[in-house]
Amino acid sequence: MLVNRPRGTNDILPGQAEKWQYLEEQIRQICFEYGFSEIRTPIFEQTELFQRGVGETTDVVEKEMYTFLDKGETSLTLRPEGTASTVRAFVENGLYGQPLPLKLYYLGPMFRYDRPQAGRFRQFHQFGVEVLGSRDPLLDAEVMIMAMDLYQRLGLSNLELHLNSVGCPVCRQQHRSALRQFLVPRENALCDNCRRRLERNPMRVLDCKGEKCQEASAGAPVTLHHLCPDCAGHFRVVREALDELAIPYVVNERLVRGLDYYTQTAFEIIVPGIGAQNSIGGGGRYDGLVEEIGGPPTPGVGFALGLERILLALELQGVELPTGSQLNIFVCTLGAEARKTAFELMTRLRRLGLAVNMDYLGRSLKAQMKQAGKSGAQFVVIVGGEELERQAVTVRDMTAGQQTEVALVDIGEFMAERLEGNVRLFSRRRALKIK
Repeated sequence: MLVNRPRGTNDILPGQAEKWQYLEEQIRQICFEYGFSEIRTPIFEQTELFQRGVGETTDVVEKEMYTFLDKGETSLTLRPEGTASTVRAFVENGLYGQPLPLKLYYLGPMFRYDRPQAGRFRQFHQFGVEVLGSRDPLLDAEVMIMAMDLYQRLGLSNLELHLNSVGCPVCRQQHRSALRQFLVPRENALCDNCRRRLERNPMRVLDCKGEKCQEASAGAPVTLHHLCPDCAGHFRVVREALDELAIPYVVNERLVRGLDYYTQTAFEIIVPGIGAQNSIGGGGRYDGLVEEIGGPPTPGVGFALGLERILLALELQGVELPTGSQLNIFVCTLGAEARKTAFELMTRLRRLGLAVNMDYLGRSLKAQMKQAGKSGAQFVVIVGGEELERQAVTVRDMTAGQQTEVALVDIGEFMAERLEGNVRLFSRRRALKIK
């Protein structure tokens, strides 16, 4: 009986993997340009980290975490998001002692027990950035611009940046009181989850996508109307920075995000037309999270973007990502002695930085040439008995349809000259020599 992959996971196959690699290369390039350094954290953490960091009243902690006891009876959880792990590493390794603000980025798999749907899986991949150590609202604007910059470089269009301020603990308390006063008379119209949220975290009711809850909360007090002077001023500077650079955005008063650690700025990036789950990333400020996890008071801001969501949006908009996976050379052989020479030749060509392959099924020369054509190789090198007697090989240019006999001692230099634009040569003086 066939054992299938777990529900909500995917195999990334050849042909698809190259698109992922291209996307990851673009991510690393933009992180370099914006001054971010990579951090890699464990795939599982102590469960308490997410309970304290993400928030016990969130859907992520209440319903979606993969939690288990290890053999030492310690409760561990596969990471459902990257910010809490990054902040834990920041605190545990004393990174707050480095010059601040510290710019970090991560790239890797996350896990949530959620209902699989288009672009949303139980194992998914996130790219995230975190800036730790400054309250400057220009950093809020910078991470938003960085995310939009990445999407535009990839070729995505019709993006909408949705922006809100969820305030700080001081002004949020005022909003909480006003919101509860509004919602309590409408409690019976709320779903079971939102009735529970009404007591513990009523702001999350605004985040509910249920039609009845949206109707019941229509006209509810919003955080923007209860901001303290500091939070109002912070939000104003963020908006002014975006306006100055002509970055369009929508002020979405109901945007609260799904994690409890957000303070002040919250944002999402929307791509209309890709289904009900049309957000392809988001983030915001979290000035209390480092302290909550046990570190010194340290402000932070960042975002997380889902790679599967990005690739889905690119596909639906008809954007083709370059793969850059073309084979340089396919080696064809005639006879056992030729195969030995061909294997040595192929190995040495690879050491020059060339992409080279050969037949391993003992096919006829005609079948090998057919395989070479299917592989997309730019050149075919034919090693046969007659050529070996002359210490030479035949090189066929698959694009031009021309072929040339080349001495074995010169083949490395010959191929390097023709593929120099595609080749990582360590030194032209180390040109290949075959005995």
